[in-house]
Amino acid sequence: MGSFSSSDLARIESQLEATDQLLDRNYPGDDGSRQPIHTVYVPADRFTPSLAAEWGEQALATAEAHGGLEKLGQLLGQEPDLAAAVASRVAAKLTSEPIEDLRLDFEDGYGDRGDEAEDADAVAAAKAVATAVAAGTAPPFIGIRFKCFEAPTRARGLKTLDRFVSTLAEAGELPAGLILTLPKVTTVAQVQAMDFAVSRLEEVHGLPAGRLRFEVQVETPQLIIGADGTSPVAQLPHVVPGRISALHYGTYDYSASLGISAEYQSMEHPVADFAKEVMQLAVAGTGIRLSDGSTNIIPVGDGVEDAWKLHGRLVRRSLENGYYQGWDLHAAQLPSRFSASYAFYREGLPAAALRLRNYVERTEGGVMDEPATARALAGFVLRGVQCGAVGTDEVKALAGVELSQLTALAHPRLAQPTSH
Repeated sequence: MGSFSSSDLARIESQLEATDQLLDRNYPGDDGSRQPIHTVYVPADRFTPSLAAEWGEQALATAEAHGGLEKLGQLLGQEPDLAAAVASRVAAKLTSEPIEDLRLDFEDGYGDRGDEAEDADAVAAAKAVATAVAAGTAPPFIGIRFKCFEAPTRARGLKTLDRFVSTLAEAGELPAGLILTLPKVTTVAQVQAMDFAVSRLEEVHGLPAGRLRFEVQVETPQLIIGADGTSPVAQLPHVVPGRISALHYGTYDYSASLGISAEYQSMEHPVADFAKEVMQLAVAGTGIRLSDGSTNIIPVGDGVEDAWKLHGRLVRRSLENGYYQGWDLHAAQLPSRFSASYAFYREGLPAAALRLRNYVERTEGGVMDEPATARALAGFVLRGVQCGAVGTDEVKALAGVELSQLTALAHPRLAQPTSH
């Protein structure tokens, strides 16, 4: 006979009803969709449907001019066998999908060109994106960064957002990988205003509620610690549940706002690490993705190899710290982005796959993994598959699981029927 009466159990259920609703609504976990490993930024008026392919060609040409992709891998610290395996896959990637996520920039990369010019460029950009999507030449993820919601640029940013989205909607179905980026956020109210803006666009164009999600760029210290001592960034997932797709760290705006001199502004500066740790805590379990920022040390001229080593090290550091996405600003950064990323996944694959196999087959090994760790292991391997670092045949051989099973292990909630 149990110690708890039916009224005791009912009381506990009542006490935890709000908690259950909070966890269900605000902490749904990752939705299982693919996350790009980088975002490329280009001035909005420079985009053409062939831009991605052109960047891939430029990246390959730069690599070949400096000894090839295998040499690049070894430059980044890869053993010869790993460098060879990585190089062949990077070459294929730069040919087939050199840019995973592209942002047509109407903010810092575009500047103030007057209303007439920006109006025209917003419409032209939307038409070019629609053309690229229809032709199959667009990256799988694509969208715009418009001007921020601070008073001097708010109206301009909203107008560009409106013209871009409205032109796309008039052209037909919105791109599946459409992404909108709200920069220089300082307050929760700005994100709530963005939520209202995209909701109105959905209503006007007959789009399903929630279709227009957006990224928030974390570029100001006020978003990390607010005037009242709380952390506004931690409130964002809960004031507009399901609307924010990602938080992106802005390396240089954030560092400059804290008075870090230009020479020392970096993705690995202590102020950057603190901000990014707060961001990680703020979105844990919410399904909101994270992206690191960029390095402005570009592999051009006489400094190509040094810039590649720096970029490769920073990419690897981000991955090890749980930031699976970052920014690239130049075609010559693509070889080091993919080489460093592919090496990360290929180096970790054998051990992760063995632990997954032991978990699935209930085999006793040196490590006894729990379900949460198994999810992390499967998520790691799945990311490697999605970006092209490893093949499903390799996963099957090493872990003994098919892609569908790997996905279910990484995102078990997606495979379970809901209780609602």
